[in-house]
Amino acid sequence: MKKDVNIEKFREIMATGKIVESDMLQVFHRLSQDALKITMELNNKYHTPEEIVELFSTLTGEKVDKTFRLFPPFYTDCGKNITVGKNVFINACCKFQDQGGIIIGNGVLIGHNVTLATLNHDERPEFRQNIYPKPIKIGNNVWIGSNATILAGVTIGDGAIIGANAVVTKDIPQNMVAVGIPAKVIRKINKF
Repeated sequence: MKKDVNIEKFREIMATGKIVESDMLQVFHRLSQDALKITMELNNKYHTPEEIVELFSTLTGEKVDKTFRLFPPFYTDCGKNITVGKNVFINACCKFQDQGGIIIGNGVLIGHNVTLATLNHDERPEFRQNIYPKPIKIGNNVWIGSNATILAGVTIGDGAIIGANAVVTKDIPQNMVAVGIPAKVIRKINKF
């Protein structure tokens, strides 16, 4: 990959889910430097909710809805492959490794210190620099508890709850509660 890869081309390449060889690392580095500048600004002084919406829009390269809320600090090593819906709340100290794509639906609540990781490396030492991207998709009205980790390729269905400290390695159906390491569905959401 060349330095002239734009954001659209980057997202297109990542969406294929195919192996990303080490020559793409220069693009990753360029995007991470941009993300570092923006997150340093976001994390190191007070910003109004409106300013946070603008900074997050700059970080993602997409207009974020005015209903978006985030409590800094927030960390990402890319930023340009995050999509957020309306009425999304992200609590403090979350870490998004978004090169593979993170899609967050409407009405999502993300607790303190949640990690979303969209990349895996090749197991073979001689190819360890190669990367396998897979998106994380979070449906509408999902609640992710503090310290949860969601791994590459996982889809969380609408209305699901992910318990605190869970490690989600597989898809979670809609309206289910999942907890544990690895996360397992324990029950359906109670209807009042």
